[in-house]
Amino acid sequence: MKELYYANKDRYCNGMEYERCGRSGVLLPKVSLGFWHNFGSVDPYERSREITHYAFDHGITHFDLANNYGPVYGSAEETMGKLMDEDFRPYRDELFISSKAGYDMWPGPYGDWGSRKYLIASLDQSLKRMKIDYVDLFYSHRYDPVTPLEETLQALVDIVRAGKALYVGISRWPLEATRFAAKYLKERDVPLLIYQGKLNMLDREPQEEGILDFCAEEGIGFISFSPLAQGLLTDRYLNGIPQDSRMSKGKFLTEDMLTPELLAKLRHYNEVAQNRGETLAEMALAWILHQKGVTSVLVGASSTAQLEKNLRCVNATPFDEIL
Repeated sequence: MKELYYANKDRYCNGMEYERCGRSGVLLPKVSLGFWHNFGSVDPYERSREITHYAFDHGITHFDLANNYGPVYGSAEETMGKLMDEDFRPYRDELFISSKAGYDMWPGPYGDWGSRKYLIASLDQSLKRMKIDYVDLFYSHRYDPVTPLEETLQALVDIVRAGKALYVGISRWPLEATRFAAKYLKERDVPLLIYQGKLNMLDREPQEEGILDFCAEEGIGFISFSPLAQGLLTDRYLNGIPQDSRMSKGKFLTEDMLTPELLAKLRHYNEVAQNRGETLAEMALAWILHQKGVTSVLVGASSTAQLEKNLRCVNATPFDEIL
């Protein structure tokens, strides 16, 4: 018989800090748990369960999912549904659960991009998989250059008005489309809560494009995904390409990406991290949290030990140099 889960009574006294998400009532943990990897049907369920227990017991209230997270598609949300049934139902009102739609999910013309039909149908499926009545946050997962923006955004408005989501966000939209989205949603009393973008020490596009400045000016939160650049911003590749690494398998990273210039930069960052008394990964996460306008950083985890290390970024010292 499976042992019942009782959340740590000191979960909000374990060092987690919470940041206001733009101009809203929402406080997000500085570190949020992403379900992109390690929570699909190909992963051991008990390990996924252990990681989520550890996260919540240490103050991580925000679990970030999407319709096609897995593999297989939908299976990360099914894992969340099983966790809800077995462990987290009593704590539902303490959790901030997000999901998204915008990338390939099912065959045919209505299983991708940003149409009203796709977004609403996908969220209905997500709610069934996660076994919940609503998500706290629903994203348009990517900008659709063909579907009228008004259609995508009105679907988000209607999803909130139908009680299927409390808040809405967008992910990886260009700046001008983001400006349009913020104005459209504000005029309909469904303000844009948050922008999710890829921000790390190797990829600073949201800063360079002006996304972070715009979000800060407009009271929109910002959450960073891929904060460790798929593992590049760890000590994993400082001395070559390990045989069991993502890069050796050509999964999201390829060997030609590790150029001499990049390796020199990674080693420089690692030296800075050592001088700070941190690992490269800890410093990389801390750097994101110290950027103007950032609300939270999304981390993945393949073990509780890895998550424990990542959580150290919450209390890292500020930066006195520009990296």
